[in-house]
Amino acid sequence: MNSTSTLLHLDASPRGSRSQSRRLGIDFLVAFRAANPSAQVVTRDLGRNPPPFVSEAWVEGAFAPAESQSPAAREAIAVSNAFVDELLAADQLVITTPIYNLSLPAALKAWIDQIVRAGRTFAKSASGFEGLAKNKRALILVTSGSDFRPGTPGGAYNFLEPYLRAVLGFIGITDVEFVYAHSQGADATTRSTALTEAQAAVAHFARAA
Repeated sequence: MNSTSTLLHLDASPRGSRSQSRRLGIDFLVAFRAANPSAQVVTRDLGRNPPPFVSEAWVEGAFAPAESQSPAAREAIAVSNAFVDELLAADQLVITTPIYNLSLPAALKAWIDQIVRAGRTFAKSASGFEGLAKNKRALILVTSGSDFRPGTPGGAYNFLEPYLRAVLGFIGITDVEFVYAHSQGADATTRSTALTEAQAAVAHFARAA
């Protein structure tokens, strides 16, 4: 990553110091800043400051002509525009998140609903859909109580990775990597080994960014 590049970091955990996904995010940022001292880092703490859910005012703001929009619609879509602008300005996206109930936390889904926008991050034509948020890389750092990695017996219950790959790909982000700190609800040896392996992978991706 060159010196003028921008990294957007999203943290979806509602936990504080007890959050392993936050810990992985901190590990990544420390290594990333050491390797890229001039790069810009933008952080959104979605877990503690969740985006608003899509509302009727949001839908009006997204689809009604600007001159006919209500004040509530303009206010709602201004929030979405800020999230979209932030994403489009980034060269790399890093998301740190736990798996909740086999999928992603509501705060992360709320962010996705804010940034998947017709005419902003995707377009539709007679030939189909085209993602507009191209030429970006995404790294997803995932923690879970059990082992839900693809290819494991628990992988069939992992709806987070296939969904994120699909929705990011839909808006044009197809270079996506996942790192799992799995089995954090298991015995001490298993969870320590899994976390150590995840930290090594995080350090590798941070240096290569």
